Amino acid sequence: MAQSKAQLIYFGDPMCSWCYGFSPEMSEALDSLAEDVDFQIVTGGLRPYNTETMADLGDFLQQHWEDVNKRSGQPFSYEILKDKTFVYDTEPACRAVVLMRVLKPESEFEFFKEVQTQFYQKNKNTNLTETYAELATAFGLNKTEFAKKFESDEFKEKVKEDFTYAQNIGVQSYPTLVLKNGDDLYLIAQGYVEAETIIEKCEKILLQKK
Repeated sequence: MAQSKAQLIYFGDPMCSWCYGFSPEMSEALDSLAEDVDFQIVTGGLRPYNTETMADLGDFLQQHWEDVNKRSGQPFSYEILKDKTFVYDTEPACRAVVLMRVLKPESEFEFFKEVQTQFYQKNKNTNLTETYAELATAFGLNKTEFAKKFESDEFKEKVKEDFTYAQNIGVQSYPTLVLKNGDDLYLIAQGYVEAETIIEKCEKILLQKK
């Protein structure tokens, strides 16, 4: 009986700025490790159900976004920080990713990254169903069906499973990357790291386990 692949578990949130900065590194690492690991996203929930607005968080977020830009080179538009009424709730973005996981699992990570682009580069309102339903059409999904499922109680509950899993495993910051090999868990990254580091750490563990 063939041994099952190790799992590379990415705990992140599409509206986490460091996760956005980290996306190119994660993509590069996956290109290298794809044959050796199965990739799983867990939307940990950075600020789910948060009620603070940009009036409360704008200055704080701008400093973080500028730091991410300097470190990663990822482009940002800062206009949304001026919208003092925009509520910075990360639950809808996480819910949309979980829905994509169910409807088209092979596109989950690409969708995750595209939600990041919509928010950080295009400053789309991530609290609107329309934002995700429109995006879903680019992935070959029906806009109306996606919107209906997105607004359903089923998926409002389903995203909580991700939040709970992240809490139970002890993840407290994003991005966090864990390699699950058999019954063993290995912390690969906590915060922004380069692809080379991810690849080296994973390969070292996988070689030891062969």
